Amino acid sequence: MIIIVTGGCGFIGSNLVERLVKDGHSVIVFDNLSTGNLNNLEGLEVKFFDKPYNQMSSLVPEVDLIFHIGIPSSSPMYKENPKLVGETINDAIEIFDYAKKRRCRVIYASSSSIYNGNEGPYREDMPVLVTDYYTECRYAIERLAKLYNLLYGVKSVGLRFFSIYGPKEKYKGKYANMISQFLWSMQKDESPLIYGDGTQTRDFIHVSDIVEVLILAMKKNLDYEILNAGTGLSYSFNDIIEIINKILKKNIKPIYRENPIKNYVYHTLADMSKTERILGFKAKIPLKEGILSLLSESK
Repeated sequence: MIIIVTGGCGFIGSNLVERLVKDGHSVIVFDNLSTGNLNNLEGLEVKFFDKPYNQMSSLVPEVDLIFHIGIPSSSPMYKENPKLVGETINDAIEIFDYAKKRRCRVIYASSSSIYNGNEGPYREDMPVLVTDYYTECRYAIERLAKLYNLLYGVKSVGLRFFSIYGPKEKYKGKYANMISQFLWSMQKDESPLIYGDGTQTRDFIHVSDIVEVLILAMKKNLDYEILNAGTGLSYSFNDIIEIINKILKKNIKPIYRENPIKNYVYHTLADMSKTERILGFKAKIPLKEGILSLLSESK
C-alpha cells in the first residue's frame, strides 16, 4: 500500500512509520518538525516532505490510506496560542478533502481529553463537554470526519488516544508524557515535579500498543468509527515514581506543588470494550515492561 503519515517524524508517527516500512508498505511522511525530528526516521526508506497539507495533491498523486497523526497534541499548546485551533481544523479539512479526491481512507488521532467532565471508565457514547481549546479542536475534527463521511463517503476511524509513552519521545521536550519526564529527571538524580498530591491517575498505554491498534484499524475497512485507544487500567503518578525508583534502584522523592491548572482532569480510564469488539484489540505491554523500554533507549 501507498500510505501517507502526517507527523511521521514525531513520537507516535515515527513508531508507526517504522512498523509500516517493516511490513513492506511505501510510506510518505509530511511533518513540519515542530515537535518531531528527522533522526526519528534514521535508517528508514521513506519519502519526506516539510510542506503544508494543501500541497499534498500535487506532491502525492496516488495514495491508498492516510494516517493523520500530525495534530498538535498538548493542551498547553492551544492555551498559549488559541489560533492553533483554527489552523489545526483547517489542516484536517485539507486532509479530508484530499481523501475525498483520492477516494482513500483516513485514520486519525483524536484524544481522551474529549471525555473531560465525565466520570470514567470513558465510553465512546458519552457526551462531549468542551472544557478547553484542545478539546474543542479534537471534537471539531471528529465532527468533520462524520460530515465528510455523510456528504462524500470518506471512510475514517478516529482513535481517542489515552496517555501514550514510549521510545522516540525526547524531541517533544516539555510536552512529553509524564512517565518520560519523571524518568528523565530521576535518571539525573533530580526530584520529579508533580502538581497536586500525585494521586491523579492516567490510563497509560505504550506506543507499540498504539501502533498495533492503528494497524488493526487500517486492516478493517470501516465506514466511520470513533474508538478508544487505551488499556483499561490506570496508575497514579505516585505509582509511576515508585516503579521508576525500583527499576533505577533509587529512592528519589518527588516535589509536590499546588496544581494551578483550571479544569484539570484528575483521572482517566478507557472502556475498551467497543475497540476490542470491533478491532479485536487488547493492549499487551505491561507498564513496568514499557518503562524498561524507555530505559534501554536512554542508555
